[in-house]
Amino acid sequence: QDKAKLEICKLNDPPSAETVKDMIKYARNVIEEFRRAKHYKYILCLTLTPLIELLEICELSLDKMGAVFEDSNVYMLHMMYQAMGVCLYVQDWEGALCYGQKIIRPYSKHYPSYSLNVASMWLKLGRLYMALKNRTAGVKALKRAIAIMEVAHGKDHPYISEIKKELEDH
Repeated sequence: QDKAKLEICKLNDPPSAETVKDMIKYARNVIEEFRRAKHYKYILCLTLTPLIELLEICELSLDKMGAVFEDSNVYMLHMMYQAMGVCLYVQDWEGALCYGQKIIRPYSKHYPSYSLNVASMWLKLGRLYMALKNRTAGVKALKRAIAIMEVAHGKDHPYISEIKKELEDH
């Protein structure tokens, strides 16, 4: 699965090994920079300006990495996940949904069938769809989360009851 996790763009003229190596180095550096910036800005103050700056770091790095890496590449997924988190924090539901939709298919491919990481993403997507008044997509996503969680946690787990209650309330 390593090949799928580190997939590069399929271009007529594929990037050289050196270009890929440089982009991996860049990706690792920007992820570390993001972690430091996130830690510093969250401790300093949770105002909108630092959060927008964090989102800009994500978007700029995604643009740069996207020239070499496929969206299913783990470095791309990491930055999309961070961008989704910032969007959720600033209540940009459409932005968060957009990132989540890009993340879910590769997550389903990279993680085992009953991974709680995949269930968590379906849960987030379901709640975003519901918040954006797309009940059909929301119900479908929440049911996918429940199906995974029932295997991982067991059918009687409180999380599952909570999600089923959400479905009834909508």
